[in-house]
Amino acid sequence: MGHEERTHALFGASSAHRWLSCPGSLLLEKDFPDTKSEAAAEGTLAHELAELKARNYFNHLDVSKKKITYAVKKMKENERWDDEMLVHTDTYIDYIRDVSIKMPSTPVYYIEHKVYYRECMPDGHKEDGFGTADCVMIQGNSLYILDFKYGKSPDGRVSAEKNPQMMLYALGVYEACRMIYQIQDIHLAIIQPRLPDGISEWSCSLEELLQFRDYVKERAELAVSGNAEYNPGPKTCKYCRAKARCRARSEYNVRLAFSQDLGKLPPLISNEEMGKYLLQGEDVEKWMKDLKETALSKCLAGEAVPGWKAVEGRGSRDWTDMDAAFEKLTKGGIIAEEVLWEKKPLTLAQVEKAIGKKDFADAVGDLVIKNPGKPTLVKESDRREAVTNKVSAKEAFKEDK
Repeated sequence: MGHEERTHALFGASSAHRWLSCPGSLLLEKDFPDTKSEAAAEGTLAHELAELKARNYFNHLDVSKKKITYAVKKMKENERWDDEMLVHTDTYIDYIRDVSIKMPSTPVYYIEHKVYYRECMPDGHKEDGFGTADCVMIQGNSLYILDFKYGKSPDGRVSAEKNPQMMLYALGVYEACRMIYQIQDIHLAIIQPRLPDGISEWSCSLEELLQFRDYVKERAELAVSGNAEYNPGPKTCKYCRAKARCRARSEYNVRLAFSQDLGKLPPLISNEEMGKYLLQGEDVEKWMKDLKETALSKCLAGEAVPGWKAVEGRGSRDWTDMDAAFEKLTKGGIIAEEVLWEKKPLTLAQVEKAIGKKDFADAVGDLVIKNPGKPTLVKESDRREAVTNKVSAKEAFKEDK
């Protein structure tokens, strides 16, 4: 089955962070359509390539180099294709190779393996908990779960530490294989090759994994009880299909935006208050955007949203036949042909994309300089180094010299 054709579980592993934290969201979003972003569609294409390469690594008779070449040729017809996918999927395979060759013997492996974690699912929903693990390896008493992620935003960095998606995969594999393999140690790794430090690893004991299973069962039973709690927040709500209509999220953001116990305070806010308000307003801004998008769709469908309506935005003009228009202008002596065309060089990034990163670096890498980016405000948890306008003593001394 192709990556696009997969069915989604009610208790999906990829959405576990949400239904574990906010069990009420499970049934609330169930009947909302599952829309797919451009980034997700791009990730699906990259995963298809990663799967082929992983199968080739473990068994070249299963997937030959020739088959990969043919598949890549077909993938290049997809508008979302980018040659960088070849490089980034190689990073994923290199990680698999590095882990597997350190093992004392060849591991048992499963690629794009569907796993069920029935033991932590409520009665009546035993088949509703499943997910697809990118790469599973079992060697001796150790279980390895490796996950390939194609996101490139620093805000989308995923940690393997106590990652519920990965731990559910591990539970599913353990449940299926425990009669054959005496698994004691669990190793989780997330490979995000488009980020500069995109490798995240975490290990736990079987005992810790089984404690997590008990927690999942408790939360899953609550989620289908009809009396589940809601726990809105930026991370929890980010991909929830009901986020624009959810009352709990609306009330949460109204409280953040408007319910402040001001009392008697100084006329200027402090840096501490500034940081606090920015954090509080983060989801308020996203919530308002989601509300506007949903209200627009309702107005366009003919439904009334009191106080609002849909109108036609600012349009743009375009030629019906540019060649005919240019010919008429030049032949009529209205304008010279050279004025109608602009000679413009490709950007550095466009040149690099056209010839490939390696050839670009070999040919003109020494003629490229990296200019510092414009300062931007991010959360303190971001891994990039902080910058200031303050000149250090070392820099000042260097200038004096």
